[in-house]
This record gives sequence, structure tokens and C-alpha cells, in this order.
Amino acid sequence: MPNKNLIYISVFSFFIPLFANGQSATETLFVDGVCGMCKDRIEAAALQSKGVESADWDLESHQLTVTYDPTEFKFNRLQRQLADVGHDTDKYEAPQEAYDQLHSCCKYRDPEIIASHQPAPAPSAAAIFVNGICGMCKDRIEAAALHTQGVKTASWNLSTRMLYVDVDPDVFSEDQLHWAVTAVGHDTREWLANDAAYQSLDDCCKYRELADPVPAEDPVFQDIALLDQFISGTIFESAGRNKKAPLVGVNIYWEDTKSGTFTDENGHFEMARNTENQLLVVSYVGYAPDTIDMSDQVAFELMLSEAVTLDAVEVNYRRKSSDISFIDPIKTLQIDQKELLKAACCNLSESFETNPSVDVSFTDAVTGTRQIQMLGLAGPYVQITQESMPGARALSSIQGLTYIPGPWISGIQLIKGPGSVVNGYESMTGQINVELKKPENSERLYVNLYANEGGRFEANINSAVRLNEKVSTGILLHGNMSRQMNDRNTDGFLDNPIGNNFIAINRWKFENINGWNGQIGIKATLIDKASGQLSENYDTQFSIDNPLWTMIQNTARYEIWAKMGRVFPNNPTSSIGFQASGVMHEQTFSFGSIGAKKLYEPNQKSAYFNMIYQGLLGNPIHQFKTGLSFQIDDIQETMVSELFNSDLVEYVPGAFFEYTYQPTEKFTTVLGLRGDYSNFYGAFMTPRLHIRYALAAETVLRLSAGRGQRRPVLFMDQIGALASNRYLFIEQNPNSEIKPYGLDPEVSWNFGLNLTQNISLANRELLVSADAYHTFFTSQIVADYDNNAQSLFFYNLDGRSYSNSLQIQLDYEILSRWDVRLAYRFNDVQITYKDGFREMPFVARHRSFINTSYETIDGWGFDLTLNWQGSKRIPDTYQNPEAFRLDSRSPNFFLLNGQISKSFKKTFDVYVGVENALNFVQENPIISAEDPSSPYFDSSLIWGPVFGRMLYTGVRYRIN
Repeated sequence: MPNKNLIYISVFSFFIPLFANGQSATETLFVDGVCGMCKDRIEAAALQSKGVESADWDLESHQLTVTYDPTEFKFNRLQRQLADVGHDTDKYEAPQEAYDQLHSCCKYRDPEIIASHQPAPAPSAAAIFVNGICGMCKDRIEAAALHTQGVKTASWNLSTRMLYVDVDPDVFSEDQLHWAVTAVGHDTREWLANDAAYQSLDDCCKYRELADPVPAEDPVFQDIALLDQFISGTIFESAGRNKKAPLVGVNIYWEDTKSGTFTDENGHFEMARNTENQLLVVSYVGYAPDTIDMSDQVAFELMLSEAVTLDAVEVNYRRKSSDISFIDPIKTLQIDQKELLKAACCNLSESFETNPSVDVSFTDAVTGTRQIQMLGLAGPYVQITQESMPGARALSSIQGLTYIPGPWISGIQLIKGPGSVVNGYESMTGQINVELKKPENSERLYVNLYANEGGRFEANINSAVRLNEKVSTGILLHGNMSRQMNDRNTDGFLDNPIGNNFIAINRWKFENINGWNGQIGIKATLIDKASGQLSENYDTQFSIDNPLWTMIQNTARYEIWAKMGRVFPNNPTSSIGFQASGVMHEQTFSFGSIGAKKLYEPNQKSAYFNMIYQGLLGNPIHQFKTGLSFQIDDIQETMVSELFNSDLVEYVPGAFFEYTYQPTEKFTTVLGLRGDYSNFYGAFMTPRLHIRYALAAETVLRLSAGRGQRRPVLFMDQIGALASNRYLFIEQNPNSEIKPYGLDPEVSWNFGLNLTQNISLANRELLVSADAYHTFFTSQIVADYDNNAQSLFFYNLDGRSYSNSLQIQLDYEILSRWDVRLAYRFNDVQITYKDGFREMPFVARHRSFINTSYETIDGWGFDLTLNWQGSKRIPDTYQNPEAFRLDSRSPNFFLLNGQISKSFKKTFDVYVGVENALNFVQENPIISAEDPSSPYFDSSLIWGPVFGRMLYTGVRYRIN
């Protein structure tokens, strides 16, 4: 019996697959595509997948329905095979090389290709010929048209006999319009009015009785010029997938003529037909020009395609996370959110870890303040703006970088050298403009949580709501807490500050309200930090009565800003804009122990106004911007223990004019000049020049030159020196009594040359960028740490001071989704001190950089950055006893950062990373740490990392 059962089981097991094969299953999945060729390819690929019996892909829903044998079919295998032939599924993204092999009409990721496959939208305007001869005819025709369902406006032209109507395409019927005007007695090209209706017209309206009538009874009119005297159209640009937006100021002209017009704020235009030339050219800077044959049409809609440079080149590529414009006359590096996500990027000061153009370091070993360098010069010489308005400047020129959380940033524009005069005169070595997330196009909810092994926890919550088609609002919240007390090098001092901060923004956007667009925002920044000698606990570290050497910082900063602008409807190439902002900044610093505390109390109240008008000087070859500005700065720096008090209010009204000359798409010159008057420094001029010349389709040469000026903020600019026992001395200029600190302003000239070249290598783009910049100062505040190791002297420059910076950078996609960036930079920065001409301290003459990142089709991301910094000069300490001396130069060193991330359906991300993976640290960063009361105590001579290896992790969640 057992043997018989075994036989039954064996036979039954043999027949199970046969029964299963007889029972097919059905599954539906999303597969992206756009046309009939896509359908054939998708279905063919599906049928090649083992176990698939039938496949049907629906073009409208993008759903693939497959019938399959469950014993052989694997769902993941099918999705991978579909991705391998170039089509995204809901689980896998097609490799770029597979996507690139698709036929041009199948490029479903291209918004313009998508739009070209959509059913042509019904036009929102129409034009028909209607016969008539007088003003009474005009009134009658327009009244009849307005009574037609769907017609919004109507205008009949007596000379051309054309009736123009704006319509609701959902309900409008052109046949009904023809019927309406013929019913009141007026012939059209297609329809004739019946005799009764015609005879009812007044005698002066009897157009058929003319000696030379238009033969309306002939369906094919002989006088074509009379019928089609005018044309119209609407020009759009892509605004994301399946969306389009009207383009304002597009140049429309007849080929080989100077006769033309521009689109209005709705992207619409109307113009007279050219009877000798039917080719209409549509041109707009940054887009590929298009030519339309108007011989058989009177109206059209067109979506312009972006152009890389001059030639009509079809370019298919995965959008880069950082890119350089080939069109902008000012070389601008665009950094987007994708680039920022490659590192922890908790705030703006940490946003340049993967960028070789900006160096980041610490000001000292106590305050935890990060500072940047560009072209080998300190951060305050870089103009930092927030959406083209003043950002981190004056008292926030260094610490203000931490006031902008990374998850708030939608993009960064980085410019080396002088920027535009429109943005002011303070750009000396470059400009960094930060774009925050906009309420009209941000996620409805975005959450970012972060933690690292140093005990730092952060939370960011962004929310945006569109209240209606014209009004939207957004809230950005940031919280930071560090309570863990770390002393890895056991010198008795905290390695990084403890404390907390809270930053919040509420902004509103208003669109097309009586033709005006505007926004308004408010921001609050509250920071409490403490550091210094290791105390018993968190609360004791913040106590003003702590007997140990401590640093306590309290910051309260409030900002408000507003923008509004308008494009003139009757002249869409002209517009006017207004910017205004206000800042109230209050801080207190306490350095030292009881009985020997150094109190520093900086405060600032600032207001800013800028009016910008832009337009053309005759035609698009000559463009200009002009305007007025006004800056007020009430800056107070009080050093209680040093008896320094600078409390002076500066007023700076100014005016500017910027002229752009672009005779061809190869050549552009921007010449700017602004004049300002300071109640401290008198009148001064700021000229700026930018020249761009395209040597070839993908080779661009740029030159720049310009002047920059800034008011120094002595102690905040050298905040690290306050974390020491150095005596502070200001050697005032005898001729500068009324100026802040009795010193002259800082004035520099910058000259730059850069070449940007795109090279096709193995069917991929190699972007080569080479820069050379020379900056020299005609007036500078020298912070002299070398004169005496126990003192810091401030005085005006008496001699030469310059920076030469050379950089070459290569960006290349080795394989699909595997990018690599290589860079080398050389800095030669010299300055004249009282004891001679010397190299600027803490600046590496040589720096090399490599960043590589890889993304998989299923959401994994890997990023690695290796940064080599050459030796840096350290200020002299030979006056100190031998035990408190440092070497004259630092060693060179490597920094290695890395991150791994995983994205789940583009709504939830998890990331882990490491900073300073090689665990390199500066040994004994604090001189005389064991005795802070010593005159040799100094934590400001920092040339390398202090903390060492740092692991971190975080999550991101978004609802779009």
C-alpha cells in the first residue's frame, strides 16, 4: 500500500505542471512610452520574456497587460528586460545608453517629444474673412460674433476684412461663427449670406454693390493679400512633464528682413504678413531658433527647444547635478539639489564638499565656525546673495553660511570673479547666489532627519500650499541640537560646540495680480552655542559663572524681504522690478573664565532697496538694465574688555547701468557701471566687463574684469582670534578718522579668463573647464598675526596684495550613471606685512580633487570625494617659548568623504555617510590648552580638521 501511494503521488506530481500550464495568469504594470513604435517595442520585449504568452500595451494609460504561465514567469525579470530595451517601469529606470538608442520620436523623457505626440490642443484664437465696407458693418459683425457661443472677444479690421476672435476652445465652433455673421448679412469665405439677410443691410453697408467687389461668391478668393494680411501665434517653453508655459519677449521676424515683433506676457503675438516672404523666424536667447512656413496658415502654437549653443544639435543626456551654461556671458556654475544630496549638506557652509572651486575650513578650534575661500581669499570677499538680494554679509559674512539649511536650498549659482553691477559692488572674488525652495513648485511636504556620531541631531520640515492659481505659500523649518560633549584629543576642550538652533521661514508668492508678480518672506534665526573647557554637564557649559574657560554665543536674527515685478503688456521686452529687505541682527559672545572674560557684542540693522528696469535699445542685439539702489547699515561692534566700540551708520545710495551687446549668438559683451556714494568713503565707481565668445559649437571663451569694494567688519571677520589671549591693536589711518575703525575700505580689482570645452569621448561628454584669475587690492585691511605671537594688528595695506588662482576641472560620465570629476588648483596669494612681503597664511598653494558618484536604476546612490590639500603657511610663533611654538608650515593631507543612499519610489530616502574617513586631524590645535590663562593660549591657528572621522545617517521623506 505505501508503494501504491508513492506511485500515486509521483504521478500526481508529474501532472501538476501540466494543470498549472493550463491556467494562465494576468498582470498589469506601468511602462513608460509615447508612441506606436514604443508600443511595438514594449510588446515585443515582453513576449521575449520567458513565460509571457501575450502582451498588450495601452498608449493612453501606459499600462502593459501580460498573460503568462505562472510556473515560468518572473515579474522582476520582465521589468528588467523592458528597462534594457529603453523603457522605464514603475520599478526600474532604463539605462541611459539603452534610452539613447531609442528612435527620436520615442524619447518619452523629453517634454517636447511628449507634447508632439499629444492631440493638438484646440486653438484659443481664430481668424476668418468677413466681407463689409464701413463702420456700421464693423459694429454688426463684432456684435454677431460676440453672440456666438465660446467667443470672448471680437475685432474686425476694415482694411483687411479679417475678423479676429479669442475663444474658449472647449465650446467654440467655427461653423457657428460663420453662421452668426452670415445670418446678419455678411459673407465669409466658406459661407454666403442669404439674399434676405443681405438686402436687410443699410444701403451704406451693401458691399456686393461695389464697383470692384471682393467676389465672396467665389469660394476661392482671388485677392489673397486681402484675406491674409495678418498672422498670429503663441510661443511656449517646457514647464515640466506634460506642462508648458508662455514665453515673454520672443523675437518674431520675417526671414532676411528687419520686420518683426515680440510676444507679450501670454506668449502671444500678431503681426502683418509679408507677401514676398512666407518664412517666419522664431528666436529666443537660450533656445534653438525655429523657422515656420506661413504660406498656408494664419495662426500657430510652438514650443521652443532648449539649445546648448549655436547649432541646431540634438542633445540627449542625463541632467547633470552641476553644470556650466554655454550661453550665459558670465560663467556660472549651476548646482542643483541632486548635487547637494551627495553629502550631508546640513547648511550652506557644508554645500561645497563635492565642488573644487570653494574651500571650506574652520576659523578656530573653539567656536566651530566654518569659513569659505574662493580664489585663495577669505569668505567675506565673496558676495553671498539669497535669490539675488543681500544674504550673508557684514556681521553674517562668515557665520551666516550656517543660517541657510541645506534642505531648504533648491539651487546654487556660483560665479568666480566680478558679478553683475545689478547686484551691488561687494563682489570681489566671486558671487554665490542661493535659491530657496519656492512655494509654487515645492513638495507639499518634505522631511529630512539627520544624526551623526558627534551627537548632532537635525530636523527639517518644508511644506508648500498653492491656495489658488495666483497665490501660494510655503513654510521652512529647521531645528538643530547638539548635547554630546566630545573631547577625542583629550586636551580638555570640547572638539565641537554644543547647543541648539532654530530657523524658520514663511514666504508667499503672488502671480499675475493685475499684471504684477511678487513675493514676501520673513525669517527668524535663533542660535545658542557653548564650547571651551570640558564642564561637568551641558547646563554648566552655558553658565556665565563657570570658572572654566568657555565660549558662549547667543544669536537672534530677523529678516524680511519682498519682491515685485511686471512685464509691460504693450512692450513685453521691457519690465520693471523692485527688491527690498531688512535685517535686525543681535549677538553676544563671551570668551574666557570668570574675572578674565572677553565680551564681544556685535549688532546690525540694515535695509536694502533696489529698482531694476530692463528693455531693448531698438532691437534684441542691444539690451540694457538700469536702476537705483539704496543700502543702510547700522553696524555696532563692541569689545567690552578691549574698550573698542564702532557704532557708525552708513548710507549708500547708488545707480547702475548694464548694457548687453549680442550681435550674433557667438559673441556677447556685458558692460556694467555703477556709481555709489558712501557717507564714510565718498563717491566711487564700479565698472564691470564680461565678454563671451564661442570659438565653436561647444567651445566658449570668457573674459571678465571688474572692481569690488566692501566695508570691513574687523572682529567678526577675524572671529577665530577672539578664541585666544591675543591683544588686539588697530593702527588707524590719520586721514580716516570719520571712517569705521579709522581705516579705509577694502578695494580690489579682479581679472579672469576661462575656457569651457565639451569633448565627445566614447559617445559621452567630457566637460573641460580651465580658469585663470588675478585679484589685486588697492586698499585692504591687513590682519597681521605674524608681528607678535601674542597680538593681532589691524592696519591698512601699504604695499602689494594679490591672488593668482589657476584651476582645471574635468567632468566625465565613464559609464551610464557613473560620473567622475577631477580638478587641480594652484593658488599664489601674497600680501605685504610690516615685516615684508609674505605668503597669505592658511592657504594651500596646491589642491587636487576627485569626486565620483554612481547611481543604479533601482535607486541606490554611491558617492566618494577625495581632497588633497597642500602645505599651508602658519603664522610665526617663534616669539613663544619652545613648548608653545608651531612649525612654520603644515603638512599636506588627504580628506576622504563618502555616502551611500537608497531611494524608495522617489518618496523615501535613507542615507549613511562618513566625513574625514581617513581620520586625519591637526594635532594639538590649541596652544597652551592646559593653561587658558597663559598669554600663549591660542586656538586660532587652524589649518586642518579638528574632530576626525564622523559617521552620520539620515532619512528623507517627500510628498509631491
